[in-house]
Amino acid sequence: MFINNFDPVAFQIFSIEIRWYSLAYVIGISLGWYLNKKFFIENTEIEEKFDDYITYLIVGVSIGGRIGYILFYNPIYYSNNLIDVFKIWQGGMSFHGGLLGVILASIVYAKKYNQNPFCYLDLVSIVAPIGIFFGRIANFINSELYGIETNLPWAVKFIQVDNILRHPSQLYEAIFEGAILFIILIYFRNKGMLKTPGLISGFFLIFYSLFRFIIEFLRVPDEQLGYMFFNLTMGQIISFIFFLIGSYLVIKKNENSKIQ
Repeated sequence: MFINNFDPVAFQIFSIEIRWYSLAYVIGISLGWYLNKKFFIENTEIEEKFDDYITYLIVGVSIGGRIGYILFYNPIYYSNNLIDVFKIWQGGMSFHGGLLGVILASIVYAKKYNQNPFCYLDLVSIVAPIGIFFGRIANFINSELYGIETNLPWAVKFIQVDNILRHPSQLYEAIFEGAILFIILIYFRNKGMLKTPGLISGFFLIFYSLFRFIIEFLRVPDEQLGYMFFNLTMGQIISFIFFLIGSYLVIKKNENSKIQ
């Protein structure tokens, strides 16, 4: 058993609080940018424009993550409390919303230079698990998105929540959606799949969705939504949709590569 009583504030500068969740975003984006520039970008034209693309990426993931949370997880509350839409410091970000924001930002940026958006999306997909890893660690520190009750030896008691022993579902997600997914995508990248734009993105959607769908069985559903169709959570329903999209992408891109 482990007792979690971490402070969500990493440190404070005068009256400004720097939270672990904010640091997770900064570290994830910075590491992803560095690894892509150093190891993964193989196209000179993409490399020249990648720094500017990061700005679009940050805007996309931030706005998309917030809007996604509002629409997918708490539309009734925010429709009655419009001012709270802008209170992002109170929490409320959706991974799938952020993903949609990144896709839209990539399409807009690539169209600006008449490029294939999958050339950017594949690079983001390879390093996205790094950001997911740090984000889930931050969720664990914040005592949020915690798991259901368990008596397993590695159960965690989240003091800021209750005195129940729970699955550390945030750490499960950090391991599978972060570390293991990163290894899988590096394997596909080393197999030369970046040469077919869209394949890496498809595999990212497939494996992330699969891991997320399974782990959500051990995670407490959002209080305002609970369990939905077929006793599934909202996260599982959205993950299933993205799994289908990823599968379609992989099949389609594989067909195109054989024709070429």
